[in-house]
Amino acid sequence: MGYNVLIVDDSIIIRKMVAKTLTISDLDIAELYYAENGRQALEQLRENWIDIVFADINMPEMNGVELVAEMQKQDLLSSTPVVIISTERSRERIEALKRMGVRAYLQKPFVPEEFTQVVKELLH
Repeated sequence: MGYNVLIVDDSIIIRKMVAKTLTISDLDIAELYYAENGRQALEQLRENWIDIVFADINMPEMNGVELVAEMQKQDLLSSTPVVIISTERSRERIEALKRMGVRAYLQKPFVPEEFTQVVKELLH
C-alpha cells in the first residue's frame, strides 16, 4: 500500500522537482496530488485521502502558514502530517510553524534522501 502525497507550491518547477524526488526515492508512492496554493490544498484534502503534505510557505491566495492554521481549525493536522519545504531560514518562523503542528522542515535546495528520511519517520 503506497502513500498519497500532496505537493503544494506556486511554482510548477518546484512541484515537478518534489514529485521527481519522491518518485526516485525509496518510497512506495501511490498517488501524487498537486496544489498551487493553500486554498487548492484544502480542496485536495477534502476530496482525497492524503497521507502527507509537502508545502511551501510563500504562495499567493493562501500561504503555507495560513494553510497550516486552517488545517488546525479543521483538525486535519492531527491526522495529516505537514512538511514545509522553503527557502525561509528564519529560526523564529520555523519554530512558530512547528508549534502550530508542522512536523518537519526541509530547506530548498533539497536532496532525495531528506524526503525519504522524513516520510519514513512520519509515516512508519
